[in-house]
Amino acid sequence: MAIRKIGIIGRTYRHVQRYRQILVVLFKYGFGDLVDSLRVEQYVEIGLQRISRKRREKIETLSRAQRVRMALEELGPTFIKMGQILSTRPDLLPVEFIQELEKLQDNVPPFAYVLAKKITETELGAPVDEVFEDFEEQPLASASLGQVHRARLSDGEEVVVKVQRPDIRKTIEVDLEIMLHLATLMERHLKGWNIHQPTRVVEEFSHSLEKELDYTIEAAHLETFGSDFTSDHTVYVPKVYREVTTKRILTMEYVDGIKVSDIERLEELGLDRRKIALRGADLIMKQIFVHGFFHADPHPGNIFILPNEVICYLDFGMMGRIGRQTREDFVDLVMAIVRRDEAKAAAALLGLTLWDEEPERNALERSVADFMDQHMHRPLKELELGKLLHQLLDITSRHRLSLQPELYLMLKAMSTVEGLGRQLDPDFDMMRWTCPVFVDTKLSRFQ
Repeated sequence: MAIRKIGIIGRTYRHVQRYRQILVVLFKYGFGDLVDSLRVEQYVEIGLQRISRKRREKIETLSRAQRVRMALEELGPTFIKMGQILSTRPDLLPVEFIQELEKLQDNVPPFAYVLAKKITETELGAPVDEVFEDFEEQPLASASLGQVHRARLSDGEEVVVKVQRPDIRKTIEVDLEIMLHLATLMERHLKGWNIHQPTRVVEEFSHSLEKELDYTIEAAHLETFGSDFTSDHTVYVPKVYREVTTKRILTMEYVDGIKVSDIERLEELGLDRRKIALRGADLIMKQIFVHGFFHADPHPGNIFILPNEVICYLDFGMMGRIGRQTREDFVDLVMAIVRRDEAKAAAALLGLTLWDEEPERNALERSVADFMDQHMHRPLKELELGKLLHQLLDITSRHRLSLQPELYLMLKAMSTVEGLGRQLDPDFDMMRWTCPVFVDTKLSRFQ
């Protein structure tokens, strides 16, 4: 998505109005000092003087990370998406901000059916009644970029149709242009921020959003995932209907399943919760260590359980890719930790991180040794990937290292699956289940 720099021509009414809204929210959550430092007044003269600092809530008890999260939620879709993407970037943000941004909610009120119908007809070039035998007016779900309607094709196939929000692209373009302008001011007026290059971050975010706004990319993700698991009967991948899919419309098979978190319903139907937990762990490990292409957002709303404990993933908008070398380097790290070899573990960690200046090796090895002392004498069942991940982030942060984004996304997906597994089966042991996979991956290099 091309972002225009805001200059004289760019100071349109829509920019000024939105800019004012953004500044009001920044003041409200205690970031008036930042606004003052950026000297925004000279760019948004109209109405800025009317913003009252007294409107800010009493937020003295909240951390800066909490205030950032709350501000992003109030600023709407573009900023929520920005926060969600930043929550997967430990190379850009400290741990406490990562943890807080992971809480960002993406639930927004649905838009009117008449608009969904109009967008669908425009995209498909035909009246809804000609393409669909039935199209439910009430959406099944609604999010910041689009909403999902249940429907039936003219041939009787049951489907769901994801429809992009009206004018969402224009809204995002204005927000991105303002973001880029603020980022430019940060580099210009805030000491040291030219090194962090916030303008580059905004441009990267723009590219990510461009992909999310193109539903044909999600359709391709779904087809690739289905191809990876064609012969695996423990997982079901919904079919994509390409003839009724465009950049703004995604039509896929309707799947009638049970949310993986609906324990009561699973029990009622006699489904084996332990088997589901084990299959979930097996599937995420296959995605990562066999295919290198994985579902990066496996939260409960995106996983259905079908008869015979078959797992069905939904929403393929956020996927991760991890190269063979990164996978092998990660296995080296795990094996070095298991063998309590801090020198090899530190070397493997360096291979998985980014840095401007290589850290002092002895200090890093001591940190890794402390990490191993805390965990390696405990039963595997007591180890939690989520906690280990955040401690690993603490180590890298202390030594001015940053985990590669794709690696963090991988670990976060594994941690989420672990949490679901323990919800299904309190005795579920993710570490015991995954360790043999690490060994097999290690050995497979020499076969």
